[in-house]
Amino acid sequence: MSTQFPFSLLDGLFERIVAGSQPPAWLVHELQHRVVLFLNHVLMQEREAMDRLARQRDRIALVQWRVFTMALRVTPAGLFDLAPEGAAPDLRLEVSETSPLSLAQGALRGDRPAIRIEGDVQLAADINWLVDHVRWDAEEDLARVIGDAPARVLAGVAARLADALRRFVGGRLGSMGGLGCEPHAQGQGNATDRSSS
Repeated sequence: MSTQFPFSLLDGLFERIVAGSQPPAWLVHELQHRVVLFLNHVLMQEREAMDRLARQRDRIALVQWRVFTMALRVTPAGLFDLAPEGAAPDLRLEVSETSPLSLAQGALRGDRPAIRIEGDVQLAADINWLVDHVRWDAEEDLARVIGDAPARVLAGVAARLADALRRFVGGRLGSMGGLGCEPHAQGQGNATDRSSS
């Protein structure tokens, strides 16, 4: 019996859900707002990240995976906001991997997904810098709510669980090649990159 059978079954289930009816627009909009709030919370903990983004004020980055899209506008404060509907993006970031299972496996291994990049080189470079240097400090956020000692314990447990899950995925499903991308300049002011496994 193949060890991938239960996982491919989950992948197939997701395909049927996505192919079915789309979620209501209000739900998509609300989820996008929650993502923006989370991104801004993380960015506000890193002054250099906000300074880099502030130089890109009013630029728009469109992120796409399958049929899901989200257009983010950079605010003068160096944070993100949802871009107005129909606004032309300065940068397009399209996640090439269509399988949610493969994306999750790569994330557990710490791999970057394959991304196709088109548009403004400097905006792409600044977003790439954010991906490389900005991290969410979950333990610090937990400490504000439940105190230092319990937050440290929970963070340790979460790290051990994540490590065990990485080992399980690596042992059961084999290793995939590293997936990452770096924006490459073509011409003046444009970047195009097709990263693949």
